[in-house]
Amino acid sequence: MSTAIERHQFTVADYEQMVNIGIFAEDDRVELLGGEIVTMSPIGDRHVGSVNALTDLLAEVARREAVISVQNPIRLSDNSQPQPDIALVRRGAFAHAVPIAADVLLVIEIANSSLDYDRTLKLPRYAAAGIPEAWLIDLGAGTIERHTEPRDGYYRFAALAMRGDTLASTVLPALAIPADIVLGPAEE
Repeated sequence: MSTAIERHQFTVADYEQMVNIGIFAEDDRVELLGGEIVTMSPIGDRHVGSVNALTDLLAEVARREAVISVQNPIRLSDNSQPQPDIALVRRGAFAHAVPIAADVLLVIEIANSSLDYDRTLKLPRYAAAGIPEAWLIDLGAGTIERHTEPRDGYYRFAALAMRGDTLASTVLPALAIPADIVLGPAEE
């Protein structure tokens, strides 16, 4: 006799209620993805350095057109509210609320130990929600992937940048990021 594992699918409202009554603290490393509450990987030194370097670069270029949201939630659907490392949100699109997918221009995930999770679970959800551009920074491989043209839960195009390259955004043309600054020094 086998026992079936029963899973409960949570909504954003359920998740927010759990935070409000103290089941999760605002600073807990969890996110709601596809109705499941998922524990996120711890943030390591290289990850912190990349987030800080990228935020600094974005502040110079993108701030006229977008709000830079660092490790804050975005609402993709009634059952997904992930926390990308960085999201560029249309300026004036939201006020004192979690931005919705239609307001997000670009999401950036920085992966050291979370590469498979970010690539196979988060990127398809960003594409399904219609977010026009998603970047996946792979600290281990020393690469930055730019995914564009979402359709049917996938991004149709991907560009790859490595150390020595500069990667430009398709949604914010003034945004061109030198990969070396974001990736940090190569591991020996």
